[in-house]
Amino acid sequence: MADVASRSTSRTGSEPSTGELVQRAAEQVTRLVRDELALARAELTRKSKHAGIGIGLFGGGGVMALFGAGAGVATVILALALVLPAWAAALIVSVALFLLAGLLALIGKQQVSRAVPPVPEATVRSVRADVDTVTAAVRDGRRS
Repeated sequence: MADVASRSTSRTGSEPSTGELVQRAAEQVTRLVRDELALARAELTRKSKHAGIGIGLFGGGGVMALFGAGAGVATVILALALVLPAWAAALIVSVALFLLAGLLALIGKQQVSRAVPPVPEATVRSVRADVDTVTAAVRDGRRS
């Protein structure tokens, strides 16, 4: 919008015509929309990367929990079969796997929370500022 204000006269030295002003405004709005879409695309790309990492870590936590459950079943089997040393070792492995699963799930939750909400907040703020600027310029133009 600053371009319109800075070009207050045309080549002939008179005020620009309404058609010229409308054409300039249309070009600037098109450029503004294109730039805002590029900003939104970049922001959504960054957030989707965090969501992907978080989902992968949740999956890893689920796999570790499955291994922990398998080790827990093996622990029960060995406890019934032998009575002491083998099942104690299997129990230690089960606990370690469950701890790892919990850690991966917590890290995954943090990654997913970085991606939510999926709204490109910086772009929304920028668009609101653009709308406010245009609205103020229109109001000032009507007053003069």
